[in-house]
Amino acid sequence: MTTVATETAGEARVLRHQTLAIHWAVRRNVDSLTQKESLIQPQPGGNCLNWVVGHLVYVYDKLLPILGQEPVLGLDRLKRYGRGTAELQNSAEAMDMQEIVAAWDEATKRVEAGLETLTAEALDKPAPFSPNNDPQETVRSLLSKLFFHQAYHAGQTGLLRRIAGKKGAIH
Repeated sequence: MTTVATETAGEARVLRHQTLAIHWAVRRNVDSLTQKESLIQPQPGGNCLNWVVGHLVYVYDKLLPILGQEPVLGLDRLKRYGRGTAELQNSAEAMDMQEIVAAWDEATKRVEAGLETLTAEALDKPAPFSPNNDPQETVRSLLSKLFFHQAYHAGQTGLLRRIAGKKGAIH
């Protein structure tokens, strides 16, 4: 294995570890929550757990084609969970939490599979989008930002679990 291939494999291994840690935290925090509990809004503002997990799936569905994988639900179906959408206060607009969690599980599997195939060339390519409109964004820098984003929201799921009246799931 070349030095570049070894370094790329190491990067992919770190990203896969982050993916699995984020997945584990979210799954622990959504365990035993009902649809009604997933829709409880934090006060004085913010979004409910249903939106946060749906948003995590939305982000992975946006990322999956970059990793050579098919989206799970598709951005059209998940548009209510996109960046900058209003707080999810109408339960009729919310997807079923069990469906979102199943999509989260599958999206994580697909992200992990896509990360296994990464090459140095793929990581160095210009990214097809940039969250902060960086014209120099590469797939590598985009992945770094997206995994930070996912971890940030995974942390929110722990707080939202407690707001829903459940005991903390991660000790």
